[in-house]
Amino acid sequence: MDFSEALAHLSQVDTRFAALAAEHGTPEWQPHANYLQALSRAIIYQQLSGKAAGTIYNRFIGLYNGTFPTATQLLETEHSTLRSVGLSNSKALYLKNLNTAFTNGSIETAQLPMLSDAEISKKLTAIKGIGQWTVDIFLMSTLGRPNILAVGDLGIRKGMQRFYQLETLPTPTVMQQHASAWEPWRSLGCWYMWRVAHAPL
Repeated sequence: MDFSEALAHLSQVDTRFAALAAEHGTPEWQPHANYLQALSRAIIYQQLSGKAAGTIYNRFIGLYNGTFPTATQLLETEHSTLRSVGLSNSKALYLKNLNTAFTNGSIETAQLPMLSDAEISKKLTAIKGIGQWTVDIFLMSTLGRPNILAVGDLGIRKGMQRFYQLETLPTPTVMQQHASAWEPWRSLGCWYMWRVAHAPL
């Protein structure tokens, strides 16, 4: 993603983005090819605070001597062992579902980057345990797709509420209306909304 071009566009449509960039810089998103690891990490982080999720993730990695497991290694891991590091019953099952999809041909790693955002979303959400939030985070931070609006992310919703001085958390429709001016660089706009959401009042 070309952050300079994206930032120039966002700053043009709303000068406040320039101030946000001066304070927070730009994301350290480095697209990489270990899609299984990225999606597994997203599952572990679902609906948890960053600190709690990080603790569980580190314990999970610890099961495999500090390195991320292959799909085969994870599938051979007992359900009770996955639960022992703090994973919920459902998340342990979701990890198994995901890794099965990567081993049985449902998800072809080499094919993913060539698919459209919508095609990737359809493939991944067909796996039980992968929702649209997980897909959106994957598209933004792993594949570097520039125009993703994660309407299901609470942090982005809170950021937009503060940024646009809304009385209530915005609905997906309201988010899409405000973010239409960000196109085709909504991913970077979302990143700044996370910064706004966590900024001191």
